[in-house]
Amino acid sequence: MTAAKGKLIRGSTGDWEVVIGLEVHAQVTSNSKLFSGASTAFGGEPNSHVSLVDAAMPGMLPVINEECVRQAVRTGLGLNAQINRRSVFDRKNYFYPDLPQGYQISQYKSPIVGEGEIVVELEGGKTATVGIERLHLEQDAGKSLHDQRPEVSFVDLNRSGVALMEIVSKPDLRDAEQAKAYVTKLRSILRYLGTCDGDMEKGNLRADVNVSVRRPGGPLGTRCEIKNMNSINFIGQAIEYEARRQVEIIEDGGTIEQETRLFDPNKGETRSMRTKEEAHDYRYFPDPDLLPLEFSEAYVEKLKAELPELPDQKKARFMSELGLSPYDAGVLVAERESADFYETVLENLAHKVRDGKLAANWVINELFGRLNKEGRDISASPVSAPQLAAIVDLIGEGTISGKIAKDLFEIVWTGGGDPRALVEARGMKQVTDLSAIEKAVDDIISANPDKVAQVKAKPAAIQWFVGQVMKSSGGKANPQAVNDLLKSKLGI
Repeated sequence: MTAAKGKLIRGSTGDWEVVIGLEVHAQVTSNSKLFSGASTAFGGEPNSHVSLVDAAMPGMLPVINEECVRQAVRTGLGLNAQINRRSVFDRKNYFYPDLPQGYQISQYKSPIVGEGEIVVELEGGKTATVGIERLHLEQDAGKSLHDQRPEVSFVDLNRSGVALMEIVSKPDLRDAEQAKAYVTKLRSILRYLGTCDGDMEKGNLRADVNVSVRRPGGPLGTRCEIKNMNSINFIGQAIEYEARRQVEIIEDGGTIEQETRLFDPNKGETRSMRTKEEAHDYRYFPDPDLLPLEFSEAYVEKLKAELPELPDQKKARFMSELGLSPYDAGVLVAERESADFYETVLENLAHKVRDGKLAANWVINELFGRLNKEGRDISASPVSAPQLAAIVDLIGEGTISGKIAKDLFEIVWTGGGDPRALVEARGMKQVTDLSAIEKAVDDIISANPDKVAQVKAKPAAIQWFVGQVMKSSGGKANPQAVNDLLKSKLGI
């Protein structure tokens, strides 16, 4: 697979290319943990969601959670990836102060999902295909609390044993913007599938970012891993800083040491955490308490048939069926909630195909614009999908003009109500009767002989007259009727 070209870094000795790979840890949507029945609910009192298995009490054995396995397979299918019919759980031996068993149950040589790919949208309408190396299931660790008392640390095991999908990309990304687009698209796919809620603030989706630099097209350089990134913007900032740091070290005659680093968002820089261990340092071996996972073809095919329509499929359908532009369709499908809202608008339209593009414009420009301005989520929109559909219908059938529609939108946003009833009650209907418009047209023409001369020399100046008539009618005159009448009266 050929990586997309990215932005080169200009150094004192020439150009440098950044090579980026990501390991995304996504918490599986499941009511209970990967190997126990303890709750996965967020925000409980410390150590309130801990079973004897999570606490590693002697004699306690892990039992695989079938729902977590199902969600991992569904995710693999959504990533166009190979589902491995046989996979094995391993013990990853490493000191985890907040994982009582002293090792992590993960997957190493035989993961549940193999190679796949994601197509990401870049600036200028370009796309890039990013390879997926693997997806494996593993248990999360707990949380160490160092700020409760000065002399000791505490451990909260509520997250210990929660199921994670580690989704490892190939080193196909070439700049920070590509990496941000990749995480955004991956998060969107997971949310469409319902396999991870993608809440980065809660740590339910986080990424380890591997960054190295090289001369364009040259051999791969030594990489550094930036751990536990839980913000897409911070991922971009960390990559920019780390790539520049490595270039400066190499150009000064130094060498890059493979290590794990952390990103400080306050300073906008990365700092060393520890030297990086190789895989053999973890001493992986198959977990003797867990049998290998084996799937039948029928099981995988059944899950595949039940997958929801994913962002790329939905985008293609919006473009082919409704004539939406790639940009508009992309904006609408970026989040599942946005796409669902738009589709509910379509379901409530009298003429779905005719007014689908108009509805898209209103959802993107008026609704999303207002939501962004007020810092609201679409789930908290004061204007419902049926209400917005009614406004679009009123425009489409010529009952109100676009200008009146904006006034109506404001009324519904602030006070609610049925748009049709509001139009009737407030006398907001568009005037289409030519005789009612003609007097206003005649008055404006007679009062502006100089403008009449201008429009005869330059027909495009007719828009001034249209604006004046619309203003005099309080925006109620039908713009097309005004245009036609003016052309007739002015002889153009």
